[in-house]
Amino acid sequence: MLITPGQGRADSQIPSCDGQADSGKLRLMAVHAHPDDESSKGAATMARYVREGVEVLVCTLTGGERGDILNKKMERPDIRANLTAVRRAEMEKARQILGVQQRFLGFVDSGLPEGDPPPPLPDGCFALQPLEIAARPLVAAVREFRPHVMLTYDENGGYPHPDHIKCHEVSLEAFAAAGDPDRYEGCGDPWQPLKLYYFLTFHLDRIRALHEAMLAAGLDSPYAERLDEWAKEDEEAARQGKGPYDVTARVECAEYFETRNRALIAHATQVDPEGGWFSCPLEIQRAAWPTEDYHLARSVVDTGAQEDDLFAGIRERVCL
Repeated sequence: MLITPGQGRADSQIPSCDGQADSGKLRLMAVHAHPDDESSKGAATMARYVREGVEVLVCTLTGGERGDILNKKMERPDIRANLTAVRRAEMEKARQILGVQQRFLGFVDSGLPEGDPPPPLPDGCFALQPLEIAARPLVAAVREFRPHVMLTYDENGGYPHPDHIKCHEVSLEAFAAAGDPDRYEGCGDPWQPLKLYYFLTFHLDRIRALHEAMLAAGLDSPYAERLDEWAKEDEEAARQGKGPYDVTARVECAEYFETRNRALIAHATQVDPEGGWFSCPLEIQRAAWPTEDYHLARSVVDTGAQEDDLFAGIRERVCL
């Protein structure tokens, strides 16, 4: 039985070092919608764990084919005509910088519909796939890679892009189904991941801390206007009983923020090296908020209320 934190353990599904269990390295899988998402969410965490000997796999559900060219310096006819290949090449550069493994799972980017009302999504895109079809390649990847921990987005996708929301859905489906031998026949031997976290990269407390630290350093902060809007949105969500997720895990990874930035810059069509991603100096980020943050959404191991390691409750069960 899959359980949520605080409900006890499903011991029959938890590896142990008794000769019948998984042996080898700890393994982490991050599930993302598009190339570049891996570098803006959890990248420093992944870089840290790679350096510590953890095997890390990024599963990218789509190729980002319908993404805008957000770095206008890269808006050229040759790039626009070959955007799929360009974004794959960018992903490979970012992968090498982070030191992770990576695979594309083969779906077509849905694009971000804009307008009032928004236009319908294009036929055949990822967001329109039935859940079992959309989840099947991820279930197969889970059973092959055998992650102990999975990372993904919450039900809002981090922001309401249809591919991010679908990514959340297929990640929960894969976490629940990969260990069940009666589901997804032909996708490999069952494997039950032990924990699933949501990225909490952009949350009010962190951005407020960066804002205040920049002001204290005598710098202009780019966050002031957005902070006011954000606080109002959170207050309204709380009134509706839909408040933001609590941070339950804070992973210290400040020394890898520079690695994260280099991985972001590798996605040259999406990230302007002189743009807003880099408006807060690294030394201020390291001092004001030296962690990347997560919410534990599913677990089949006992956990504490606050963690500083995504493998808490797992390390002692894996034969290293």
